[in-house]
Amino acid sequence: MRFLFYDTVHELTKGKYIRGAKSFALSEEYLRRHFSKKALVPGVIHIEAMAQLLGWAVIHAHDFRISAVMSLIEGVTVHPRLKPGVTVDIHGEIISTSKRDSLGRAWMTLEGETVASMDRIIYSHFHKVDPTELLNRFCYYSGMDSSAAQGISEG
Repeated sequence: MRFLFYDTVHELTKGKYIRGAKSFALSEEYLRRHFSKKALVPGVIHIEAMAQLLGWAVIHAHDFRISAVMSLIEGVTVHPRLKPGVTVDIHGEIISTSKRDSLGRAWMTLEGETVASMDRIIYSHFHKVDPTELLNRFCYYSGMDSSAAQGISEG
């Protein structure tokens, strides 16, 4: 993963829900020269942040034995004026999951107000993965050790 668009995981209920956070700093590389007059967080970054976090919830729901690749999104709404310097909460909910794919929805809030949402996101599953490697990556990216990830997993 070249860019990571969440900073931490605060809550994770296996197969159901994930909540994390992202602080958008003006120093982020993707903001460099993105806007000529006013720095704003691009809407595509909102989408990617929600997709990354919910994707990890899907992987976690399958005990790190699959890789989840976003294959479809619908019903996307993004706040047009989100400025750097804020920390948002990212929420994701798994609606259904099977061996082949998963369906979920996600939203992002700032001080309790929804600033972005995806009504429907589908992930295709790929099964040729190393579960230990995925668990290690999740723990590293989320700022927790494997015992903490397993402890938080039951919500």
